[in-house]
Amino acid sequence: MVSELRKWFNESFTKEKYEKFLLELNSKHPNAIDFRVAETPVFVDRDFKNKILSACESIVDVITQPNFLAITKNAIPEEIKVPNENNFSHFIAFDFGICENADGELEPQLIEMQGFPTLFCYQVLHDEITTKHFNIPETYSAFLNDFNKETYLQLLKEIIVNNHQPENVILLELFPHEQKTRIDFYCTEDYIGIPIVCLSELILEGNKLFYKKGDRNIEVKRIYNRIIFDDLHQQSAEMQEKGKIFEIDLDVEWVPHPNWFYRISKYTLPFIHHPYVPQTTFLDEINELPADLENYVLKPLFSFAGQGVVIDVKPEDITNVTDPHNWILQRKVKYADVIETPDIPAKAEIRIFYFWKDGEARPIATFNLARLSKGKMIGVRYNKDKEWVGASHVYFEK
Repeated sequence: MVSELRKWFNESFTKEKYEKFLLELNSKHPNAIDFRVAETPVFVDRDFKNKILSACESIVDVITQPNFLAITKNAIPEEIKVPNENNFSHFIAFDFGICENADGELEPQLIEMQGFPTLFCYQVLHDEITTKHFNIPETYSAFLNDFNKETYLQLLKEIIVNNHQPENVILLELFPHEQKTRIDFYCTEDYIGIPIVCLSELILEGNKLFYKKGDRNIEVKRIYNRIIFDDLHQQSAEMQEKGKIFEIDLDVEWVPHPNWFYRISKYTLPFIHHPYVPQTTFLDEINELPADLENYVLKPLFSFAGQGVVIDVKPEDITNVTDPHNWILQRKVKYADVIETPDIPAKAEIRIFYFWKDGEARPIATFNLARLSKGKMIGVRYNKDKEWVGASHVYFEK
């Protein structure tokens, strides 16, 4: 996206340099990176960065308005509402495609957002190793709002641990050592100092939770939640039974509270009006289908990882939906073939991290990740046997 930097990077790139980069990246926790790491970062100039942040801040305006809890009251499926919800999400992630508008100009377009954590700690490692091996210019940074590694991790630790002892705060996940994102869990343990605990390991006594460490039962006072309920509902009956602890009025703090996964999600898109947010409508509120239906995407509200999304929408796809209140119709965006590579150009998505500390009026943009693709959709499953695709991050012009 910054032509002179792209030219410099591509001309100085070698397979040997990339392999050394991967070797060191994987050395921290061998075999833990269970996804493809792209050969290149994304370089973004100041103007495009400001466009992304403008859209993010506009969305934050909606999320912080006094009626946000009211307008998203139906966002949380009744059967999975978790007690003790707080008034905001500690973490928000905004996903933008680098797109091409009708005039052929590059612009960000919001694809999705979530009131949920992402690879907050792994990306720090990724940035550190990338900078070391590829001589990234000092006028560019993966951090936003003047954060650096130390101040970013300090804020993240303050939010996750709060005023507790680290051993009383857990990263909670389903079978964490089997997850594709496990590298982030290990980096979280490295940088933040909290233990990784599987749902199956929790011990319930009254309304208190414990986990075992050696011969001690350690009380859980705060949960850094990484469990996605869609994933939980696909587990064994035994694990789903264990998941019923979410229904209990527990004596724990959540960071973030599980309900915010649904409040800040695809459900929120119809309430946002911004040039960089595609027009989105709840399916049950559409009286007449658009004449150009091929220019829209049909998405289920309650799914993750792109499951159930219909890209090439036909009228019968709409007719076949039996629960239209749980679906949205979103204006399709045109991803730009923006990243020059040795063969064909790659498309890119940028995820912006927002952190919201207790007591602050608004969250703040801190860091990012990126995903490169040459397939029809962004994601590993659509990019098999391709190069210069996969996990990466952005270096923004300061």
